[in-house]
Amino acid sequence: MKTLYLVAGARPNFMKIAPIVRALESHGGLRYKIIHTGQHYDREMNEVFFEELGIPAPDVFMGAGGGSHAEQTAKIMLGFEQLCLAERPDAVLVVGDVNSTIACSIVAKKMHIPVAHVEAGLRSGDMAMPEEINRIVTDSISDWFFVTEPAGVDNLLREGKAREKIHFVGHVMVDNLLYQHDKLQEVDMSGFPTAAYKTGQPRYGVVTLHRPSNVDHAETFTGIGNSLREISETLPLIFPVHPRTRANLDKFGIDLGERVTLTGPLAYMEFLHLWKDAAVVMTDSGGLQEETTALGVPCFTLRENTERPVTVEEGTNVLVGTRPENILAAFAGLGETKTGRRPELWDGRAAERIVAILAADLARS
Repeated sequence: MKTLYLVAGARPNFMKIAPIVRALESHGGLRYKIIHTGQHYDREMNEVFFEELGIPAPDVFMGAGGGSHAEQTAKIMLGFEQLCLAERPDAVLVVGDVNSTIACSIVAKKMHIPVAHVEAGLRSGDMAMPEEINRIVTDSISDWFFVTEPAGVDNLLREGKAREKIHFVGHVMVDNLLYQHDKLQEVDMSGFPTAAYKTGQPRYGVVTLHRPSNVDHAETFTGIGNSLREISETLPLIFPVHPRTRANLDKFGIDLGERVTLTGPLAYMEFLHLWKDAAVVMTDSGGLQEETTALGVPCFTLRENTERPVTVEEGTNVLVGTRPENILAAFAGLGETKTGRRPELWDGRAAERIVAILAADLARS
């Protein structure tokens, strides 16, 4: 039986490989191992975390740790090379656009192990984003391109990729979202910290900010913060704060006011419980743009570009930018926000399509 290595380096990566693992278990035609590079250490990633995802804990934990982009990528490459030398897989599957994605793709390709990239073809056009560099380099050497939206197909064809290697399959992140959303109905949510936040607030907004372009620059972050403070006078906001974001709130002396509730980072199910009922989500996250579109929740993306145009063209996402006047204007028109629709093939079965393609192709190799 052919062996597939599934690479993940951070908590959001596991959200993407979880549906693939479940599909592999159902298919039964491929052996697999889950490889955790350890790019991010997350104390929340315990046994319960993997139980919630419906998958086993990783087979391998590499413990690559932090450091600069170069240090981290190099450590992952060295560790993954030793792993592939000890037991050579028949293919390596990577997801998204983190350092683990590019590092393990390069190692596999130089060892003549074929690479499958899930979420291939996404482009923001912003080379200042580390993720954009990771996407482009990974796609330059991949053998299978599993695409979430039509724009991804267009980008890959424009870059000269062979059409027969490009597979528009839908979105594994949406697979996982729908799985977790159904599971949420079966659990007692009264113990979630989000239950207390929502009590007495039938209408509220949710904020997430983490991108360096937003939170590492005093002028930009102060402008966004002032906008959030003004919006909160009309709509109370709940803001799960990334550690770097919280440090910069203090560093730049940004006061969001009493009607913006700051919390620590939330577990996936807790956060889903919170944002699924929000009047609006304001974010710079790529994944949340897609997830809000999948559940029909209005989303304001506080960025100047997006690599996920289908969420704007068909979904509930509005690309607002970071200028305070644009953020406030978007909020003023919230009641007129488009309802959007769930894009083609975002039906919870993307992972099944991916596994079927890989199993058939590997059987012929």
